Amino acid sequence: MTEKLKRLKESLEKSPVVKKGDYDYFVHPLTDGIPVIEPELLEEVAQAIYDIIKRNKNENIDKIITIEAMGIPIGVALSLKTGIPFNIIRKKSYGLKREVSVQQVTGYSKSELYINGINKGDRVLLVDDVYSTGGTINAVVKALQEIGAEIVDTIVIVMKSDKKTDIKSLCNVDIVDGKVVVKE
Repeated sequence: MTEKLKRLKESLEKSPVVKKGDYDYFVHPLTDGIPVIEPELLEEVAQAIYDIIKRNKNENIDKIITIEAMGIPIGVALSLKTGIPFNIIRKKSYGLKREVSVQQVTGYSKSELYINGINKGDRVLLVDDVYSTGGTINAVVKALQEIGAEIVDTIVIVMKSDKKTDIKSLCNVDIVDGKVVVKE
């Protein structure tokens, strides 16, 4: 965790943790919209993601893809920073031609997501708030690959998993004794 992400680290460490069944769920502005999302925190996160894109020379991106709901603030901020259009994978169907349905299974729920507006050959950056069980992102990645999109990179704000993955994150967390611990 760098000094650049000081606001993110401090805000995560202050996050309350609630139980959803057996799942420890932390409540944070950028993962839940509660409490309010401070613009300085959103800017800090957008800049950190932008820095990853530049460092990896992944600037040839056609679309930023994000997942409803809490990927939206990240996608908006990153789109404004980069000038790259963004697309939202939605939780409701619009019934459009070529709409792709995705089954999502998380640590605490099951639902369906819908992809529209992504075409074969699109070079996409997938961004989201949290990677925990992988149920959402793994399903979306598979669907994007089936569409024929090229996933340039996948970046999340918070990694709450010890699984081996190529997904990049701004920080890694664990829940210890009912508190969020940011791993260094």
